[in-house]
Amino acid sequence: MTTRWYAVHAYSNFENKVADSIKEQATAKGLSELFEQVLVPTEEVVEMRRGRKVTSERRFFPGYVLVKMEMTDEAYHLIKNTPKVTGFLGSDNKPIPITEAEATRILHQVQEGVERPRPSISFEIGEQVRVADGPFASFNGLVEEVDEERSRLKVAVSIFGRPTPVELEFGQVEKV
Repeated sequence: MTTRWYAVHAYSNFENKVADSIKEQATAKGLSELFEQVLVPTEEVVEMRRGRKVTSERRFFPGYVLVKMEMTDEAYHLIKNTPKVTGFLGSDNKPIPITEAEATRILHQVQEGVERPRPSISFEIGEQVRVADGPFASFNGLVEEVDEERSRLKVAVSIFGRPTPVELEFGQVEKV
């Protein structure tokens, strides 16, 4: 059995419903051995809302569901006839599998997003921010350095009239 990864184009915001539907139909029609994995590539994202950390899911490829399957006529028609599916990624109605390297990269990205949620906000040097959490809460300051890897900022906070550099996590500050 040679399974390959295929990208299935679905209506936006219906990716999870399409993935569930593919799994259910495959089981109902006795074709589940053709489908190894059905995946909606997402990552966890942490954002600040009203001073609270909120974790939500963000899709890497909105409108796409990845399916690792053996391409047969039955499998092809099962997916094509699934509600809210517009077709496969490919040309001339011929599904083209994505490369194994690309699939591995996406799976790694999904796993990394589960292990270490990413902040959804990005900061720029010179930007005005307000500290929302920690000992400097409610202080305002200017961003001096941004460390995307560690999700940390160096912010110059005015303490006793002097700018003092303070290292904070992305989740501890909010844009003004």
